[in-house]
Amino acid sequence: MNWHAVKAIYRFEMARTFRTLGQSIAAPVMTTSLYFVVFGSAIGSRIESVGGVPYGAFIVPGLIMLSVLTESISNGSFGIYMPKWAGTIYELLSAPVSTPEILMGYVGAAATKSVMIGLIILATSTFFVPLQVLHPGWMLCFLLLTSFTFSLFGFMLGIWADSWEKLNIVPMLVVTPLTFLGGSFYSIDMLPPVWRTVTLFNPVVYLISGFRWSFHGTGDVSLATSLAFILGFLALCLALTSLMIRRGWRLRH
Repeated sequence: MNWHAVKAIYRFEMARTFRTLGQSIAAPVMTTSLYFVVFGSAIGSRIESVGGVPYGAFIVPGLIMLSVLTESISNGSFGIYMPKWAGTIYELLSAPVSTPEILMGYVGAAATKSVMIGLIILATSTFFVPLQVLHPGWMLCFLLLTSFTFSLFGFMLGIWADSWEKLNIVPMLVVTPLTFLGGSFYSIDMLPPVWRTVTLFNPVVYLISGFRWSFHGTGDVSLATSLAFILGFLALCLALTSLMIRRGWRLRH
């Protein structure tokens, strides 16, 4: 394992984050704070609790997951698309760096940024609502798994995209709507039976449910189902991303 290469890629990506703290860290935290103000005040005054949990505390896991998903995909896709766009990708492909080392450097940095944002938002939420995490170990587990999985997914999007428009179309038109419809601000048990069944086909439901369980001990689906989904999706993204890099798909031409 070429740890010097992994460290170089990781440090380069993290340095870019600290050069743009306003865009990388402050913007997601401010956006989430606005969600707390709007949803916590406007809707929270009408819905006192959901499943015995105060509404303000109920939406915290969903808001954290919304930011983590968005930032993981954005960081993962931008990290590999920028070298493609600038033409420096050939230096990486010609260097003695293996596929696992490339993934560890780029995806590790993207996941680190997402975890940082998630933890900062968690700390920020305590200024708005009283919050208690019943299962902190599981909370960190889901946070790490989600960050790595969707950083890999974003990495795939960065390889697939051949323009800035394509780089943003999937997060804007697919991931964000799925997140809003995945129980970020409500429990799917509040939906009519037909719509609840339809919602269960939304993969984000399982992520938010497992993460919310780690906070409040309740979720829309079982912990085992949530964990099985995220591990299965992680394995799929890892296999597809590794195949893309080994074959040089949309990287060598």
